[in-house]
Parts: sequence; C-alpha cells; structure tokens
Amino acid sequence: MDTQQSDARPVLEGPDIARVLTRIAHEIVERAKGADDVVLLGIPTRGVFLAQRLAAKLEEITDRKIPVGSLDITMYRDDLRMHPPRALARTDIPGDGIDGRLVVLVDDVLFSGRTIRAALDALNDIGRPRAVQLAVLVDRGHRELPIRADYVGKNLPTSLRETVKVLLAEEDGRDTVLLGAKQASPGAQQ
Repeated sequence: MDTQQSDARPVLEGPDIARVLTRIAHEIVERAKGADDVVLLGIPTRGVFLAQRLAAKLEEITDRKIPVGSLDITMYRDDLRMHPPRALARTDIPGDGIDGRLVVLVDDVLFSGRTIRAALDALNDIGRPRAVQLAVLVDRGHRELPIRADYVGKNLPTSLRETVKVLLAEEDGRDTVLLGAKQASPGAQQ
C-alpha cells in the first residue's frame, strides 16, 4: 500500500458500496420506467467494474439481461499533452449498439467533469442514444464544466488538497473509498 493510501481514511467500505449500487439500480429502473432500453457503459478502469455490478443488480430487479460495455475516452481527453502517454483501454459496445437507447455512463468519481465531457465526445462517435445519463459512485464536487450526475452513490464534499481513491475487488483486491491528503510531488514547493 502506498503512503497516500495509508494516510487515507475510508468513507465507504464494501457493504456501503453494495448498498449504494442497489439504490442506484432501483433509481435507474424507476426513472427509466423498467429499464427496457437501458445500456450501461463503464468508463475504464473502475467504471467498467461498477457498470458490471450495476447490470447484475438491474437484472435481479427487472429479470432481464441488461447490456453492459465499456467506453475508452483516452483519445478524447483534453489533457493528453500534459501527461505521459498512456495505454488505450477497451471500448466494448453491446451488440445491439446504442442508437435510440438510454445510455447510462458509469464512473467511479465525478470531479472536474472533464472525463465525462470526453466520454460524451467518444459516445458521439459511436452512435446516437435517445438520452445519456450519468451514474457515479462518488461526487466530490469542484466542477469545471456544467456536468452533474443523475445517480450518485455518495456526495463527498472535499477540498482540492484532498484525494479520493476508489478501490474495487476486481482491480485492487478489496472494496473501499478512501479520502486522504494530496501528496506533494517530489521537488515541489509547498
């Protein structure tokens, strides 16, 4: 575990995450009037796992298979020049596509809104959904763009000096959301 995680405190644990995903699934069914045309697209990495978990919860509620996929936004990001090159993630659109469907984008943390803006641009290149909604596990505030989530697991007001780290069993071996102090980069003055 890195020092950032050891200094962090948990704000959601495994049972909390399961509970909020169940609540979000029920909210989706209610707003979509049954979820008949819902497609879930997770934003890699952890958004994909959350989308898969949401699909399973929706299937329990509706007794029908919910299409789920992933949407890589790497090439649509506005900060590509500011960071080292990164590997492309996978875009996996369900067989019936997204045209005329209600697409629910799923991500772990909503912060500035720039990731979701990139996701909307990527989605535009793939098809034309009837509507697009957003489900996030954590909304930490500090929006830079006029984007808000339709479904929020936990609103977590933070300062810009704090970090929110989502750990999921599929990627990290355990489920938790950690809130910690932002670490200064080596050589940076405080």
